[in-house]
Amino acid sequence: MKVSGFTFIRNAVKYDYPIVESIRSILPIVDEFIILLGQSEDNTKALIESIESPKIKIFPSIWDDSLRKGGRVLALETDKAFRQISLDSDWAFYLQADEVIHEKYWPTIQKAMADNIDNKEVDGLLFKYIHFYGSYNFVGDSRKWYRQEIRIIRNDKEIQSYRDAQGFRKNNKKLKVKAIDAYVYHYGWVKSPELQQAKHNYFPTLYSGEKATKKQSYTKDSFDYSKIDSLATFDESHPSIMQERIASKNWDFDFDPTQKNFNLKTRVLNTIEKWMNYRVAEYKNFQLIKKD
Repeated sequence: MKVSGFTFIRNAVKYDYPIVESIRSILPIVDEFIILLGQSEDNTKALIESIESPKIKIFPSIWDDSLRKGGRVLALETDKAFRQISLDSDWAFYLQADEVIHEKYWPTIQKAMADNIDNKEVDGLLFKYIHFYGSYNFVGDSRKWYRQEIRIIRNDKEIQSYRDAQGFRKNNKKLKVKAIDAYVYHYGWVKSPELQQAKHNYFPTLYSGEKATKKQSYTKDSFDYSKIDSLATFDESHPSIMQERIASKNWDFDFDPTQKNFNLKTRVLNTIEKWMNYRVAEYKNFQLIKKD
């Protein structure tokens, strides 16, 4: 079984993406790692090269910044990275630049790939998500956070990234996937308030229409993490590859997890979800194959 990792990145230093930790978090369980390196205004290339692994293959890319409808440029860069994967790979493991895998899930992930390698009905594997917010001590626990995404796909070139690299589809149809008991640790909302603000000033420029207008909401110098509906305390371990980054954290954020800022509708829906482990009207960009 051959497995390829792949991702795309641009301005990782400028916006403080944990791209090195992301890559290293699965490097031991892939045979190669494809990195599509967009034109950057910082030393992102040197940062990637500092990993010094023979598994890493870097390909330069020029982003088409005119493709702003729905953030389409992000999906295009994902597809370009996917096309660089070796033809003899069986699986492609996709991580975005702020996503990290805990090493405790390696055996589960490897077993799932091995168990399904000959089952051509399975297009991919579905991961659960933990979304950190404000600091490494809190996670989002409301309906605003997506719970699952496809992060391993079969090396089938008919599969393409969907919308703004939100997921994948095959011939514009939802992929058939199996859910595995493994989490993606999403750190996109954990960085200094200044850098978080800079990211939010920039990110809407990748979109046109409704999302682009949100740039007007991000005009301050420092992001206000307190404007959140609900958080829970995270008291488990982080991936070992994240320990140095966590230790270097240089800002403070505290939150009272008992504080809930929900309207009545959201409060009712959250209660249903907690009781039944079912999310009403949840968006699912996949077809889930039931366990054998």
